[in-house]
Amino acid sequence: MAVKRKRLVFNAPFVLGFAFVCVAVLLIGILTGGRSNELLFLVYRAPLDEPLTYIRFFTHVLGHANWGHLFNNMCYFLLLGPMLEERYGAKKLLLLVALTALISGLVNFIAFPTTALCGASGVVFAFILLTSFTSFRSGGIPITVIIVAILYLGQQIYEGIFVSDDVSQLSHIIGGLVGAAAGYVWNRR
Repeated sequence: MAVKRKRLVFNAPFVLGFAFVCVAVLLIGILTGGRSNELLFLVYRAPLDEPLTYIRFFTHVLGHANWGHLFNNMCYFLLLGPMLEERYGAKKLLLLVALTALISGLVNFIAFPTTALCGASGVVFAFILLTSFTSFRSGGIPITVIIVAILYLGQQIYEGIFVSDDVSQLSHIIGGLVGAAAGYVWNRR
């Protein structure tokens, strides 16, 4: 009786590629004592005549403060991402990530001049809300979308007001709104 060999399958190229890049960015950050993050993977108030300022509006989602920060984001990202990539494709997910990064980066740059922002948690929240729309049918809003929005966005609003920590609840809210908008637009037909 022949034993059938199992092989590893690269099932979600965009999602896996993004995760691998995040790990590489963290390792480079550790090796450079955080200098690479400051240069390329953090959004902060910087001169507008500096070209890297505009690049950081997009690349800050690749940088993470430490292994715990990366681990927390990648668990959700790798859990939800393959299903979303299968349904929407890599191009739409890249657009979602870029929009979430740009909007959260710009808001942080404008509204919080003394605070640096990094990490993929806004993207994770976009994925969470987008996932809620997977069973969306035109003409109705799934109750799961409403419940997820209330739970996740409500928690972030509460923590933004009452909890003092280094977490950017606003980027989570922005990511959730971008994910919900994408879910609505991509699934309304």
